[in-house]
Amino acid sequence: MPHIALELGQYAASFGVTSAYGQTQKVDDAEFTPVALTLTGFGGGNMDDTAGGGGGGGGVAIPLGVYVRREEGLRFEPNFVSLLAVAIPFVWVTGRALTRVIRAVKK
Repeated sequence: MPHIALELGQYAASFGVTSAYGQTQKVDDAEFTPVALTLTGFGGGNMDDTAGGGGGGGGVAIPLGVYVRREEGLRFEPNFVSLLAVAIPFVWVTGRALTRVIRAVKK
């Protein structure tokens, strides 16, 4: 594996749209296309070192929801569990920041 950067570049080409949007499934008269937020990361090390090298990678996918196509048209139905998992920390951080801004303005 002397050219790990080239191999990772080849794999990275398959990321993006194909990992964010799943395959469309048809159930009865509706078509469902899952949507996710995907993040990937890779690392590397010194492969010429006789004491050892290193490398690795990882990723995460957060399901955001699904596009549903029916006779009425296309609409997005969010995944409320993921929405809450993102919204609760966001609201907490926003609240903390707002209280600090208010305290700074009062002084």
